[in-house]
Amino acid sequence: MRSQVCCSSELSFLMEAHDGISAAIAARAGFEGLWASGLSIASSLGYRDANEASWSQLVDVVGRIVDSSQLPVLVDGDGGFGNFNNARLLARKLRQSGAAGVALEDSCFPKTNSFVGDRHPLADIEEFSGRLRAVKDTVADDLILVARIESLIAGHEIDEAISRAHAYADAGSDAILIHSRRSAADEIFAFTRAWQNRLPVVIVPTKYYRTPVSAYRKAHIATVIWANQSMRAAMAAMQRVCSRIKSEENTASIEPTIAALDELFALLNYDELARAEARYLPERRRPDCHDQSSIDFEGPLS
Repeated sequence: MRSQVCCSSELSFLMEAHDGISAAIAARAGFEGLWASGLSIASSLGYRDANEASWSQLVDVVGRIVDSSQLPVLVDGDGGFGNFNNARLLARKLRQSGAAGVALEDSCFPKTNSFVGDRHPLADIEEFSGRLRAVKDTVADDLILVARIESLIAGHEIDEAISRAHAYADAGSDAILIHSRRSAADEIFAFTRAWQNRLPVVIVPTKYYRTPVSAYRKAHIATVIWANQSMRAAMAAMQRVCSRIKSEENTASIEPTIAALDELFALLNYDELARAEARYLPERRRPDCHDQSSIDFEGPLS
């Protein structure tokens, strides 16, 4: 993951994942690293991206993403779910889940999604720096630590973002994620010019998606995160399919447009299970369920 996030010599890309199957799809597409998106994970659980999902739910999903993809995963840790103590607990649990890194944003708890509303209070610089130091002291180099700056989202000038970036670098961050809600990347490039590549810069071009990738390379940006496209694509596809099945009362017209079951089985490697059964269960026997239940529970139920 360090080469994916913290190496400025070559631009890298992280694809959003929000569950096991989206992670497996991204891995099969050829991505070499993943972004465990807070927005997408919360949405997949039926929650709003406002710290409604808990840190333990996030950690559980991250474990599934890691298992399904075998790729390095940078986790959207929001603001750390509280103060320095919550943040270091989150980091320790993410390390145990197999995550490669965590990004923490300088927002107040509970956070609000960067693209919702206009009032985005920021954490005190010294307090947030303490959160970063606590995380770094807890996980050292076992996790990449990315400090996410929300100054531009909150309407502040570039100078404010640069001041925060310097403070967060001094607190031990490995990279800086600078975020913007504008439809053009002018703020991003103003930041990179002023920052002068002191630490690798990570961006999330959700709103300024028309900017050519060549411009990011020219600005010496280290990593681009495609942060929520899989979730939004899945949402759009499910809406279309559900609407058609409801109106047509059958699935004949939509079957040619959706993934075949064989594609699903191939993606999740059902063939490996068949090979394992041939090796470890050669007789392919299963005890009768009723008989097994009688044996298992005869004592306690008698």
